Amino acid sequence: MSGLTFTLKAEPNQRLDLSSLVPGRLDGLSEMAIAVLPIGTTKELLVVGDLFDIALGDTASIRLEGGSERFDRVGEGLSAGAVHVEGDVGFRAGRAMTGGTLTIAGSAGPHAGSGMSGGTITIAGDAGERLGGPLAGEMAGMSGGLIRVLGSAGPRAGDKLRRGTILVAGDAGEHAGSRMIAGTLVVGGRAGPGAGRLMKRGTLVLAGGADGLSPTFLDNGPADLLILGLMAKAFSGSAIGMPLITGAPMRRYGGDTAVLGKGEVFVPLA
Repeated sequence: MSGLTFTLKAEPNQRLDLSSLVPGRLDGLSEMAIAVLPIGTTKELLVVGDLFDIALGDTASIRLEGGSERFDRVGEGLSAGAVHVEGDVGFRAGRAMTGGTLTIAGSAGPHAGSGMSGGTITIAGDAGERLGGPLAGEMAGMSGGLIRVLGSAGPRAGDKLRRGTILVAGDAGEHAGSRMIAGTLVVGGRAGPGAGRLMKRGTLVLAGGADGLSPTFLDNGPADLLILGLMAKAFSGSAIGMPLITGAPMRRYGGDTAVLGKGEVFVPLA
């Protein structure tokens, strides 16, 4: 049995809240019941049937044919099953996921994976700012699971990362891995300035180098560590479509000592 499919009729004229289009909330609903679910975010009432043609199928596998940067909160709260978007999405994609798989064939807006504790998010394009990071007022960001970005990431990727793994094949904006508490962030390309700023623990691997680290990081010299080889094997082509690191020795920095941090940042040897 094929999955439940939503085909976009036209570009929406307002931002949409698509958090209801996850397996746990659609299981057992009829086509009519799904069609009248509200998804609008303004005074103009919009329901699913206004913007999508619906093809009933297995609710454990949901497919959105067509995307838009106005598709907000896609896959939010996903706990099991799969959601696939054939296009771009807006902010908070995969927010608070605890399980399942969210696949985005395009790019994602800010706060993708915010507050997630399990599951896997794959973004074929670029990710906006604060990938896996917390919303305003939250004490921590992502606390588990895996995020894979085949393009680049915006500023503050992995901000306040507590647990889990973020893999970015391309570049990352400024302050990648800022305020990390634990977990792993690997950037295959080059990171902007301020990488790892105020990190307390965790591992930040910048395979393409960075535009300067804070002076409060300590240069620990070249490191030929077993963990680099293990990460290279774990994050090989099967994980993101290309090798991110080779496992060769890298230069290790410790910090951020500005907050008595015990984190580690790896960059290529000069």
